[in-house]
Parts: sequence; structure tokens; C-alpha cells
Amino acid sequence: MSFEKWQSLLPDLTVAFGQTFLMLGISLSIALVFGIPLGFLIYLTDKRLFLKNKIAYSTLGGLANLIRSVPFVILLVALIPLTQFLVGTTIGPLAASVSLSVAAIPFLARLVETSLREIPEGVLEAAISTGASLPLIIKEVLMPEALPGILSGITVTTISLLGYSAMAGIVGGGGIGDLAIRFGYYRYEDDIMISTVLVLVVLVQVFQWSGDLIRRRSDKRARD
Repeated sequence: MSFEKWQSLLPDLTVAFGQTFLMLGISLSIALVFGIPLGFLIYLTDKRLFLKNKIAYSTLGGLANLIRSVPFVILLVALIPLTQFLVGTTIGPLAASVSLSVAAIPFLARLVETSLREIPEGVLEAAISTGASLPLIIKEVLMPEALPGILSGITVTTISLLGYSAMAGIVGGGGIGDLAIRFGYYRYEDDIMISTVLVLVVLVQVFQWSGDLIRRRSDKRARD
């Protein structure tokens, strides 16, 4: 791509970056607020040591599986009424953030649940035998032991949301994906399409490297 074309594309690219990070920021924040507690609930209601409840576990797990089984593009369309109700529009990064958030919550919840299941049973039984309350066990045992896995899950969720946000461009969600479609696909400018793909590749590498660094620093076993 020539320098002149890069220069002409720069304003659109800047807007696309802003829209992408807006979608990521909103959806990831909502996923952290709701997805992590949901993951804990799914785990706790399936463990005989804590709050075992088959009905609650089946309901929460089934709902999470149901949302995760729907392809994101279909989810975008299916949630149009909810999006219109919540944000008053069905296009733009704010509208796309609704579907991204709905997809991210169960995705992160299952990753959190998986991290909790990796905690040895002996550690849990030892904590319970001391007579500690469930909130204390969650704070002092479950969260510290599962933290590296949870951070890895957050990294995976962030990268997945980046890919989903690119798909949101198909329905006018904005962002880098929208830029690739408008310029690269509709105008048959392959160099712009390739350039946006390279930008996404670089972003994924940065997110993965940052996530791995934070996870390693939080892993007390690695420090020991």
C-alpha cells in the first residue's frame, strides 16, 4: 500500500480503532462483572462440598451452553430487539456491544468454572475442615488458587471478543472489521483487507503476550 493511500485511510483507521476498543471495553467489563460470578455459581452448585443443587446447576449450565451454541452472527440478529430496547439503535459500536456482552458472559463463565475444577480436592477439604465460611473459602482459597487460570480465561475471552467485534462490522457495528468490509471487500482493495488483517494479528499478539505476563506474575506456584 502506498504512503498516500495510508495517509488517506488514517482518519478512518483511527475511528475504527476507537470503535473496536469501545466494543471491547464495554463487553469485557460486563463479562467480568457477570461472567466470573456465573462461573463460580456453576462450580459451587455442582460441588457436594459447597452448594450442590442439581436444578440450579442444570439451569445455569444449560443457559450458558445454549448461548454458546449459537453462532455469533446469528446472535447479532436474534438480539436486535433487545439491542433496540437497551441502546435505542441497532447499528454502531454501542449496539454491537450488547451482543458481544451476551456472548462473552457464558464464554468466560465456563473458563472460570474450568479453572476452579483444577483446584485439588485435598485443598478444598482442608479449608472446609477448618470451619471456614463459604465467603472466606472463596476469598482465601478458590480465588487465589484459580487466579492464574481465570486470568488466562480473560485473555482468551478478550481475543475472542476481538474476533467477534470484527464480525460485528457485517451488520454495521463499526470497528476494524467494518473498515475491512467497506474498503477491502466492497471496493475490492485487497491491500486494505490484508492491512486490517495484519492489524488484528498484531493486536492478538499484544493481548496474548500481556495476558501471559500477568498470569505468570499471579501464579504463586511459578514464583515458588
